Amino acid sequence: MWTVPKPRYRAGLCAEGEIAVNIGGVRVVLFGDVLNRYPDSRLAELLNCSSQNAEVISSLCDDFDPGRKEFYFDRDPDAFKCIIDVYYFDEIHIKSGICPICFIKEMEFWKIDQSVLDECCKSYLNEKEEELKEIASKVKVILEDMEVEQCTTRTQRCQRFLWKLMEKPGSSLPARVIAIASFLSILVSAVVMCVGTIPELQVTDADGKPVEHPTLEAIETTCMLWFTAEFLLRLASSPNKLHFVLSIMNIIDFMAIMPFYVVLSLTYLGTSSMMELANVQQAVQALRIMRIARIFKLARHSSGLQTLTYALKRSLKELGLLLMYMGVGIFVFSALGYTMEQSHPETLFRSIPQSFWWAIITMTTVGYGDIYPKTTLGKCNAAVSFLCGVIAIALPIHPIINNFVVFYNKQKVLETAAKREVELMELKSGREARRKSRN
Repeated sequence: MWTVPKPRYRAGLCAEGEIAVNIGGVRVVLFGDVLNRYPDSRLAELLNCSSQNAEVISSLCDDFDPGRKEFYFDRDPDAFKCIIDVYYFDEIHIKSGICPICFIKEMEFWKIDQSVLDECCKSYLNEKEEELKEIASKVKVILEDMEVEQCTTRTQRCQRFLWKLMEKPGSSLPARVIAIASFLSILVSAVVMCVGTIPELQVTDADGKPVEHPTLEAIETTCMLWFTAEFLLRLASSPNKLHFVLSIMNIIDFMAIMPFYVVLSLTYLGTSSMMELANVQQAVQALRIMRIARIFKLARHSSGLQTLTYALKRSLKELGLLLMYMGVGIFVFSALGYTMEQSHPETLFRSIPQSFWWAIITMTTVGYGDIYPKTTLGKCNAAVSFLCGVIAIALPIHPIINNFVVFYNKQKVLETAAKREVELMELKSGREARRKSRN
């Protein structure tokens, strides 16, 4: 409850020790003892300022009526109603419908420190500040794309043009064609890698060992040459080489290209005695398996996959809870299953660690059938573990989907806001140019 007199919204003259402020047409009468709780605030300075010192008063407010002792401010009255709470409760809550960034500017005007904001409002404010930073970064990228003609040297213009051609599919028709070609190359390379393992499509070499068909090898070589040329062109045209090298997606691109050339070196440049070594052959097989990293190159061309990745990052807590629930359930039900099945002479539960596999495939509703209970109690335990697994998996699904939808919609809003910001900047610059031409 209130421990000090409430502010009054009324007309008339102020009593002794009171001050009247008019905020955007809303008149509020405040008590001096209340305002002096924050002596460094603008209202406390007005209260303690002499009415004869007009210069100081005019620097603190927009207008002043000495007869009514009323100060006028052209500020937001809704935000002010939230700000005066600090004099009574020592904390401020931002009401819904008020822009948090504008509210912070109001607090700075009234000389109220941001530390009095409640924790929930601070987190909300931090979220909005992060959104503004993302919008600013997107605006910066858009402006950089629009400044190709402003590059000083021909080399810089060529570098910027090549960067947009390889990295910005929406910048032009040739850039879109290159992006589609790269996307198709990734799919063709992945299909060739899978088809090359079919025994009917393999051929035998001089030693009688099965190898990939020469046609498939030629297609794979063509795709790898495309990937290599694309990577080198993007690296050469990158405005920030260090950032390019340390980027996760570029590391994936490099890891997808590197095994091809290592295998090529070991196969065609190595000596026959070297290739006969078992560890070298194992290394070649391992590098061939690493070709599956090419499929991750799709994420660079798909905003949906990127959004899914960010959504999973934001859902690490829910995924951790899922793993914890599943881990506890697997341990409990595998131990129960092992204990209940020991009475059966043909039991398939040889040990608790072996029972982990049964608990995993049962709780995840896979059920391969290689291991199953044979006693009545064991079957009841399997039924309960099945139901618990369904519930444990279903619980965190909704938060993960919600994070994906929220993040996807947020990215669309931020992209729209960034484009509108650029349009406003162009409109403002056009107006300034017309003004200068008239003058």
